[in-house]
Amino acid sequence: MPHSHDKSASSCNSPKLVARLKRAEGHLRSVIGMIEAEHPCLDIAQQLQAVESAIRNAKQALIHDHMDHCLDAKGSEQDRVELKAIARYL
Repeated sequence: MPHSHDKSASSCNSPKLVARLKRAEGHLRSVIGMIEAEHPCLDIAQQLQAVESAIRNAKQALIHDHMDHCLDAKGSEQDRVELKAIARYL
């Protein structure tokens, strides 16, 4: 769903968010390597949990940033609709 505020593109392209996701991507590649090298399942599951947590934290940071910087403080009807839409992902 396109965002009506100009600020959304800059906050969604946050260098911190990109860096966080790139770390998660690297971690996931490492887990794939563990699977290919037949590491113990418990070790793999633990690392997958860490990747999942990293992605969940990135998603929460994105949503909170959006709420802090992109939604109008006056609380327009469009912002209320958008807040409800993005809150589904919390």
